[in-house]
Amino acid sequence: MSVHFSSDQHFGHAAARSFYRRPFASVAEMDQQMIDRWNSMIEAGDEVWHLGDFAVRQSPARIAWLLGVLHGRKHLVIGNNDDAAVTGCALWQSVQTYAEVTIDGTRLVLCHYPFRTWRDMGRGVINLHGHSHGRLKPLPRQFDVGVDVWDFRPVRLADIVGGTGPRSRRSAVPQRSDS
Repeated sequence: MSVHFSSDQHFGHAAARSFYRRPFASVAEMDQQMIDRWNSMIEAGDEVWHLGDFAVRQSPARIAWLLGVLHGRKHLVIGNNDDAAVTGCALWQSVQTYAEVTIDGTRLVLCHYPFRTWRDMGRGVINLHGHSHGRLKPLPRQFDVGVDVWDFRPVRLADIVGGTGPRSRRSAVPQRSDS
């Protein structure tokens, strides 16, 4: 079993393409690419900590469908765009606004929002967050796990702290043609 982290898919959110300069021709393409990339990384027994903004203004049926098609056991740390359809879906393993977990001996503070300071930051605890879509300069031991930073896919802790893996959203995504 592996543990992965992700945030800020904004499934179904048409404005995400322009707000975050996502290189997809349509919302349907954006959603399908993120589903495919998620499932290429995650196996059935893996855990995924989703740090918020899973979907925007989607029906409960659509949320359930998305969570059903995405591999792994999924935990939600609520983001500012996660409405009752998202937070109320029974397919999450857990739903919370904040979490402290230990993964592979590393203590983590998980929240949708990046912190200026967090519990035991001076003792090596790492803050993982979303919300900023790669636009915020991180503090030491603070990492944005959003899809706009990690090539529209979940990421393992070893890749986050080790500085490996894709970091550019444009590295493997076809560019939109405006012609």
